[in-house]
Amino acid sequence: MPKKPEDAIRPEIRALNGYTVPHSDGMVKLDAMENPYVLPAELRARLGRLVEQAALNRYPDLPAAALKGDLKRVLQVPDGMELVLGNGSDELIQMVCMAAGGQGGVLSVEPTFVMFRMIATFAGTRYVGVDLRDDFSLDIERTLAAIERERPGVVIITYPNNPTGNLFDAGLVERIVEAAPGIVLLDEAYHAFASDSFMSRLPRHPNLLVMRTLSKLGLAGIRLGVLAGHAAVIQELGKVRLPYNINTLTQVVAREMLQHINVLTEQAGTIKLERSRLLEALRGIPGVTAYPSDANFILFRTSQAERVFDGLKQRGVLIRSLHGSHRLLADCLRVTVGTPDENAAFLSALKQTLAA
Repeated sequence: MPKKPEDAIRPEIRALNGYTVPHSDGMVKLDAMENPYVLPAELRARLGRLVEQAALNRYPDLPAAALKGDLKRVLQVPDGMELVLGNGSDELIQMVCMAAGGQGGVLSVEPTFVMFRMIATFAGTRYVGVDLRDDFSLDIERTLAAIERERPGVVIITYPNNPTGNLFDAGLVERIVEAAPGIVLLDEAYHAFASDSFMSRLPRHPNLLVMRTLSKLGLAGIRLGVLAGHAAVIQELGKVRLPYNINTLTQVVAREMLQHINVLTEQAGTIKLERSRLLEALRGIPGVTAYPSDANFILFRTSQAERVFDGLKQRGVLIRSLHGSHRLLADCLRVTVGTPDENAAFLSALKQTLAA
């Protein structure tokens, strides 16, 4: 019997569920860790003029040297370290998995960003997940034992972690960096909302890579990820980067916005203040357990999480259900910190749903 075309697809790919984005038109959208604030009108107008002048008939600047220079300055990349850029963090994760994952596979702690496991699968490399403790802290003994046993080519740690929101103990993370036989990729996507970073520690760890993104700061639409590390490693990773992966519009907008980074950092400061208010409000609702966060979202637990998730949707509020994704996330939901009005709408809808 002749094979169907889809039979040519690798079995592990066919077994995956694709990454999907729910319909959100007309809803209070608090499901994707986005910055809810738009740019000032004057700055948007300036960006429009720059885009109008962009040479869209030409391929993008391949080395993106000017953009990298601006990023090194703004992100305070230590002297001697180099950058490789990606179409969002996801492409950078894929580059690292493709280039280094074959030497023992990929290891991460869980629960964490679902794309780590998925991208390792895309790259055809083995993935190992090590559970966090019940309080979402690092189980350092179990993690170090897994590193010794599996000898992974890549260890990925999110700092702060997604979806739990907590910042792992820096000393324990450093022990992982020192124990790993290969590359340690530290994903600092939520750095703007946290109180610590490993960027300044890069020079002392040749196997460490620190990843940032402009998405959570308020530029999710331009898809720019940044990976910093020692030149020898960055040079090798650049070999698996697709040509012209950072398009002209992204480079134009990013360079201009890096000259106005204060606008984005001030918005991040506002989000952090709203995070404190939202966390306090959630902790005052009977039947809700809200966890501390160093990111721009809050993880909370409530009984019948799926019913609560559906009830919020019916009331026009979209958050993220994590129930069923990992044993430690039973009855857990995740809400992005929005504007004061968005947060108020979410809290009102939550209270109505719990009372129904």
